[in-house]
Amino acid sequence: MDQTDLKILAILQEDASLPVAEIAARVHLSQTPAWRRIQKLEQAGVIQRRVAILDPQAIGLGLTVFVEIESGDHSAEWIESFAAKVSAMPEVMDVHRLAGDVDYLLRVAVPGMSDYDAFYKRLVGTVPCKNVTSRFAMERVKSTTAYPLPIERR
Repeated sequence: MDQTDLKILAILQEDASLPVAEIAARVHLSQTPAWRRIQKLEQAGVIQRRVAILDPQAIGLGLTVFVEIESGDHSAEWIESFAAKVSAMPEVMDVHRLAGDVDYLLRVAVPGMSDYDAFYKRLVGTVPCKNVTSRFAMERVKSTTAYPLPIERR
């Protein structure tokens, strides 16, 4: 991956709806080579998908909860079952397996507290856990899906 690829990725992370002609102009290529680079990045799995990023408040999902889970069981079967069950829950936006005293961190989006309570009851009823701790976000100060890329600035 060269600097042109990285520049294309930076542009797409900012606005994936831009026409290829615009992307090509910004990286000083003609359309066909720019399109080919984008296709190669998609085929290589660097670009996983192109999506619209929604405002959770605007769609009625104003409560973000970070859920810390400690497992009492670290067997392969439990891990596989846990991953499948929490991944199937539509409120779960992210699942991270961690090192340290907390085993998993979930980011959950729900309309409000009663909805989270229902989610919580479903979670603990579905997946046996040693401890579940909920942390409620009061304000979203920064939110991005764009990774920092090592682009040379000239």
